[in-house]
Amino acid sequence: MSVRFIFLVLLLIFNATNEISGQFSFEFMQAPITDTVKFNHQYDFIIIGAGSGGCVMANRLSENHNWKVLLLEVGDEESDFLTDVPLTAAVTVLTRHNWGYRTERTKNACLHLSGGVCYWPKGRALGGTSVINYMVFNRGHAEDYNRWARAGNDGWGYRDVLPYFKKMERIGIEEFKTSKYRGRKGNVDIQHPAYHSKLLDAFLEAGKEFGYEENDPNDEKMLGFSQVQATTRNGRRWSAAKAYLRPIKKRANLFVSMRSWVTRILIDPKTKVAYGVEFIKNRQIYRVNATKEVILSAGAIASPQILMLSGVGPAKHLRDLHIPIIKNLKVGYNLQDHVGLSGLAFEVNEPITISENSVQSISAIFSYYILGRGPFTLPGGAEGLAFVKTPNSTLAKNYPDIELVLGAGALNGDMSGSMANMLGIPKNFVKEVYADIMGKNAFSLVPIIMRPKSRGRLRLKSKNPFQWPKMEPNYLDHPDDLNTLVEGAKFAQKLGESASFQQYNSQLNRRPYLGCEKYEFGSNDYWKCCITGYTSSLQHQVGTCKMGPSTDANAVVNPQLQVYGIDRLRVVDASIMPDIPAAHTNAVVFMIGEKAADMVKDTWS
Repeated sequence: MSVRFIFLVLLLIFNATNEISGQFSFEFMQAPITDTVKFNHQYDFIIIGAGSGGCVMANRLSENHNWKVLLLEVGDEESDFLTDVPLTAAVTVLTRHNWGYRTERTKNACLHLSGGVCYWPKGRALGGTSVINYMVFNRGHAEDYNRWARAGNDGWGYRDVLPYFKKMERIGIEEFKTSKYRGRKGNVDIQHPAYHSKLLDAFLEAGKEFGYEENDPNDEKMLGFSQVQATTRNGRRWSAAKAYLRPIKKRANLFVSMRSWVTRILIDPKTKVAYGVEFIKNRQIYRVNATKEVILSAGAIASPQILMLSGVGPAKHLRDLHIPIIKNLKVGYNLQDHVGLSGLAFEVNEPITISENSVQSISAIFSYYILGRGPFTLPGGAEGLAFVKTPNSTLAKNYPDIELVLGAGALNGDMSGSMANMLGIPKNFVKEVYADIMGKNAFSLVPIIMRPKSRGRLRLKSKNPFQWPKMEPNYLDHPDDLNTLVEGAKFAQKLGESASFQQYNSQLNRRPYLGCEKYEFGSNDYWKCCITGYTSSLQHQVGTCKMGPSTDANAVVNPQLQVYGIDRLRVVDASIMPDIPAAHTNAVVFMIGEKAADMVKDTWS
């Protein structure tokens, strides 16, 4: 049974049960957000991009009923039915809500993926990438933010940002509700999946074998093993749009315009003041003014693209494209991301895992829609997280350099190919590498590097605003990154074959990755081949509009997120992060939005 067929069954069940399923039917039955089609000459604030940062800004700024706020989004509303089932998150990349970016070829990564390029799904909808991501919620380590502050970003230390993490969060995990680190009244729901398997129990026990406790990684101690936490409500995706836009859609001072493609920010070349935005909607060009500020929240790819199209960026690069230079800044540099190795499959001798075939029962589907329980509540199939230190780590004693994600299934159970397609893994890889275990019970462990040293860059290909920018990830260019991931892969094998998993006779699939057959299985050279050939991005691209003090020659925005040299223009999204935190970055962007909203209010109060 394919994922598409499962969706059809889910839809039929929903139609048959929405009268009796109160907690689920309400979300499906909500009226749509009104799309603005007639525009005023000016607004107080214009927000570009309705991702996690933009949704927060739209909500918080429109709290002041004297301010008129225009939110521009190139996509439209999320397709609740298609995007809300956590388990089938990989299918969302097949929808209109995914930009479907592909990077340039890079010399040390993604070498054996389809086309030899890295796959970057990014959100194109109200809610941005929170509509298609894997919903895993993790804030990172206190040192991440203290490091930002030490670099000259005053007000961004852990003590400064923790109140905003708490402000955005509505924790739904009973044992964490009394923690001083967790929030209880925010907009973003955080829950455990309503599914707990024997596989997770073995994972948590295995952690103890290696000296790690079961913990809350969003508490004071990040190292450890835990059940995954996700941005879900009642077992369904809780996107930025659901959290911040839908509750306020009737505010008279908030105007949301979908299918609106921003082509440039209007900046006076003499005064260097951002005074408006140019965008295209329904094949018509609009120019709308902002009397207070333009807020750029288009994400780590589109925000630098729009800045450069507007004349703000590296002077030589803009000059080569005949774009008039308004401000010479290092826009597009400092690109960072979390990458790992997908495809590790551990076969077990009991049906404690999940696959497309194992979840096709009507009882599992009814359990999900009626009770909000069962395997369909697992975010992308992830059931557990581990934050660990490898032997060669030079980071602080309590700081992880590797994350391990426990998948309740593996690619050998991906019968429709939706997961492999999202990762860019070729069909012949699945056919040959899993030939001995296709359709059998298996789980996965994905090692991910937390503090990469490699840096990429984003450039324009042309002045055409409808053309993708040139994305150069430069993954694994620094040798330390590859060596760290090799240690992560070796630890994953030890963990998956540890005593706690041996009650299920767990064993890593021994068929070698295609292109790596000449190396001894499990050797350092073998793992290097696997990692450089089948590099997997977590879609945590950050850093391309770097925040830094005025003494930082590479900074694009100051600690107030204002663009250097341009008045009344801020950037509020993942692109401002100077260094990538050990986090699933959607949580961090929510925090940035909450903090930035207070900055704007302080400026104009």
